[in-house]
Amino acid sequence: MPLTPTEKLVWDDQRLTDPHRQSDKARRVQAMFDEIAPTYERVNRVLSAGRDGYWRRRAVELAKITKDDRVLDLACGTGDFARAFASVGPAGVVGCDFAQQMLAQAITRPGSTNSTAIRWSAADALALPFADDTFTVASCAFGVRNWQDLDRGLREMYRVLRPGGRAVILEFSMPRAPLVGPLYRFYFRHVLPRVATWISRDRCGAYRYLPASVGTFMDGEGMMGALRKAGFSRVMQRRLTFGIVTVYVAGKER
Repeated sequence: MPLTPTEKLVWDDQRLTDPHRQSDKARRVQAMFDEIAPTYERVNRVLSAGRDGYWRRRAVELAKITKDDRVLDLACGTGDFARAFASVGPAGVVGCDFAQQMLAQAITRPGSTNSTAIRWSAADALALPFADDTFTVASCAFGVRNWQDLDRGLREMYRVLRPGGRAVILEFSMPRAPLVGPLYRFYFRHVLPRVATWISRDRCGAYRYLPASVGTFMDGEGMMGALRKAGFSRVMQRRLTFGIVTVYVAGKER
């Protein structure tokens, strides 16, 4: 169901106090990403000082892609992560997202239409339209935090992976260093939302949702525990750029 005119501000103060427990979180996330899709990549580049490309490349390196791998990128957004995977030569990549405007942006990006390795699919990460044991890699960059039901989404990742496959998740985290942590938290909570809102002309609270959703999301140990609960083993994490982001890699037993 689309948002009504009175719900145009998707994330208000009340909902931002506990964004992960909103009963209609998925609907609001979908509307939010459809709203910010045209400026999404530009905002990411500016606010990460270009580091977002490095984070994706590093996650792809940790995935140890081979020419036989078939990759499913969930919540693919404008397709940056899917294209990063395709650039290292797997057998194929499928990028899926339930936000139609984000997917429309992905399809038109350079490297998307002329790559025979990438296909795009309108799909909800919590109810994937793929058979069991279809892919060797299931990935998600900055998306698991936005799912209505994290456990269900991780179980879907596990289901579509072949035995011996692996999940690769890239997600924001909070730095722990005594000096870096407070400085980053100030930037993340006060500077970033204002600058991002100005660049994107956002009217739905997307860049107020971002720090609120990161700050109230589980930490690294919690995320690794959730992966194990979903059935994964050999779970590891790698923190990047002072812990601003974390890469999680987990395997499905043969």
